[in-house]
Amino acid sequence: MKGTIPLGTRPLATNRLCTRGIGTLLATLSLLASIPLLAAEQEFLMPGSVREADIPADIYRDSWARLPEVKREQLDSDGQRAFDTYVRPGTGYGSGLRGPIGMWMHSPALAEATFDLRERVRYGTAKDQRLTELAIISTAREIDNQYEYSAHEPLAVAAGLEQEIIDVVRFRKDLDSLGNIDGFGRTEQTIVRFAREVISEEKVNSETFAEALDIFGPEGLMDLVGLIGYYNYVAITLKAFDVQRLPGTELLLPQRVE
Repeated sequence: MKGTIPLGTRPLATNRLCTRGIGTLLATLSLLASIPLLAAEQEFLMPGSVREADIPADIYRDSWARLPEVKREQLDSDGQRAFDTYVRPGTGYGSGLRGPIGMWMHSPALAEATFDLRERVRYGTAKDQRLTELAIISTAREIDNQYEYSAHEPLAVAAGLEQEIIDVVRFRKDLDSLGNIDGFGRTEQTIVRFAREVISEEKVNSETFAEALDIFGPEGLMDLVGLIGYYNYVAITLKAFDVQRLPGTELLLPQRVE
């Protein structure tokens, strides 16, 4: 057509304008795609670090909880056996009791009975630590337990859980409206969905249950339920005895804006 310049022969400035326009369009589409995720994050505030002034008056400074630290020499022979079950190399408590287990030791028989459950659901199943920690932080997020979440997010990172997946959990993003996230496949999504439903819904829906059963099998599914249940027990202990994070430590669980 007369007066029309084919695209390939347009002046350089015109081609630059076209390229810039396409780039602007792509950037806009990318921004629009991220709006649901940004909106989810804007519903929360990060609480910052623990201050000395945040520690309640009824907290013992040896245990950072409402009951004092249990000393081994205070216990009878059965109690000392329970104490030694935890306070030994390889358990994570080689240097002494702390946190919820410190409170359990006020009932040594209960603490001792809980040890094998802890070892099974946390370290003894077919799930690797990456998936185990995903289930733990999903549980902590769903029950809104700051201590538990802040203790386990760094462990999840150390186990190789991707930050983008951690953000799905901690900002409680809608699983059905997410785009593709590296590493967040069928297994990971099912763990998060199962934890949300078993904690916050009347029951796990049939589709989620069937998916979890297909992935993990009966034993693996029961182990997942045991892991979620165990960390609910941990959280109840933390709440009952108001176990504190130490002053100066960062609180990692975002708080929903009312």
